Amino acid sequence: MNKEKLTKIILAPCISEKSTGIRVDRQYVFRVRSEATKPEIAKAIEFLFDVDVDAVRVSNVGGKRRRFGNIQGRRKDWKKAYVTVKEGQAINLGGA
Repeated sequence: MNKEKLTKIILAPCISEKSTGIRVDRQYVFRVRSEATKPEIAKAIEFLFDVDVDAVRVSNVGGKRRRFGNIQGRRKDWKKAYVTVKEGQAINLGGA
């Protein structure tokens, strides 16, 4: 897999109270492309952050229904990846 494709798999880190709490267990949460597979996500994390990935779990998140006056709409579905890195390693996401 080429480097350009690897850089486009990871869209953004998910920063929430839950994702900050599970960093103690060496787990990090990322928003990824919907068509990405677990091996692709693992390779992308290893390439971008220079860490060894231990496990990857994914979750498909359904888009919420939204309404503006009489117009009903829906947000897009997206995929979330929980990445566990090997013992003694960490990913610096720039937070506190």
